[in-house]
Order: sequence, then C-alpha cells, then structure tokens
Amino acid sequence: MRLTVLGCSGSMPGPGSPASGYLVEADGVRLVLDLGNGALGPLQDVVGVAGLAELDAVVLTHLHPDHCMDLCGLYVALRYGMPSRRRIPVYGPAATADRMAAAYGKEPDPGLSGEFDFREHPVDGFRVGPLSVRVAPVVHPVAAYAVRIEHDGRSLVYSGDTAATPALVELARDTDLFLCEAAYADGDDNPPGIHLTGREAGEHAAAAGARRLVVTHVPPWGDPQRAAEHASAVYDGPVELAVPGGHWEV
Repeated sequence: MRLTVLGCSGSMPGPGSPASGYLVEADGVRLVLDLGNGALGPLQDVVGVAGLAELDAVVLTHLHPDHCMDLCGLYVALRYGMPSRRRIPVYGPAATADRMAAAYGKEPDPGLSGEFDFREHPVDGFRVGPLSVRVAPVVHPVAAYAVRIEHDGRSLVYSGDTAATPALVELARDTDLFLCEAAYADGDDNPPGIHLTGREAGEHAAAAGARRLVVTHVPPWGDPQRAAEHASAVYDGPVELAVPGGHWEV
C-alpha cells in the first residue's frame, strides 16, 4: 500500500497545509481517508481532475468540517464535470448522508445521493477491492471512528480524532504504520474527551506494538516537532511527522 498525505493540519487548514485528508493506493485501487477543508486540491494533484470520478471509496472518520467538508467540492466535480458514471461509495457515521446534504444546502432526499452511495460503517468491516477495512468507535464529542486497512499481509491504522482509549490500541495492534493524531500539547490544561497529546500518541503506539508512528493533526497554533519529540520519549520505534505531499510505502 502507498499512503499519501493530502492535508494534515489539525482542526482547520493551516498556512502550509489543508485539513485532514489521506490517499491509500494498492493494486490500482484508490481509497480516500477523510476529505477535510482544502484536501480536494492536493487530491487532484495526485489523481488528476478526471481521476476524481475513478475513486473507489471515501472513508470518513467523523463529521467535523476539517475531516469531511471537501466532500461537497467532490460532489460538484462529479455532478457538473463528470456526469453519467457510477456513484462513489462513501463510508461514514450513520448521519453522513443527511449531514453532507445540509452542508451543501440540499434537502436530505435526494441530497448528494446521485453522486455518492452513502453507507454506514459496517460493524464487521468491509472491502474496497483488495483492501480490507475495519473501524472502531473512538472517543470524541461526535460519533467518530479509527480505521484499519489491510492488504497483502500489511496494515496501516489511522486514529481519526480521539482522546485516549483502549479501542485505538486494540485496532492498532501490531500495525505496520500508525497514523495518529496529536492535537493537544503535553503540559497544557487540555479539556478531556477530545484529542491526544504527542506523548499519548506515543503511548498508544507502544501499547499496540506498532512498527512505525506518523504523528498528524497538529493544529496551526501547535508545534509538530514538539509533539513528535514527546511521542518519541515513550515509544521506541521510528517517529515521523505527517507533511503535505508526504508518502509512505506500507
């Protein structure tokens, strides 16, 4: 599998990065993990404008704008620029179809269903071509999920947005690459139940036995390097920072 960072800024687009968006590719299949504010532009850089219609699936971890709002732009491209092709499956929380219709200013029926096939995250996982996908509910103010993708004996896990939770450790067990948020700064008086710190990202990676940690979702007012250093203090494996355009072979 190949993981490409479209955007990794936490909570909002930053001066140097769109909000959350990641592309996973394997054997000609392209799956988008989250599509936050600004991530649609870099996606076109990778797949081309015409390639938007050939995406195999979009998987949304939750429905905060920094993780899903560019789905509206993708709808515009599919509806007006590339008509008469199949609907793209969109996996997400139960309210995804209605929420995205409201974001675009449409009634729930038909909403955006002419271009997207909205599907609630299956409890037993699902497949996108050769990719096996499983999700686990995590801790956030809205319904939110972490995602595990497996292919040909390899795996990557994406935390989405979450506070500390054993569910994330279990989903990330022995993963080859752990893409984990670290939105909060260690040492600050952080509100509970929303995000991880760099140290907590490292603790989750260590507890899961992850082979590699990529720290992401640091907001524009945060310090990514500090988050990575705090993760390294409690996790012995390699720690890297997500950057726009960065990619990893898994």
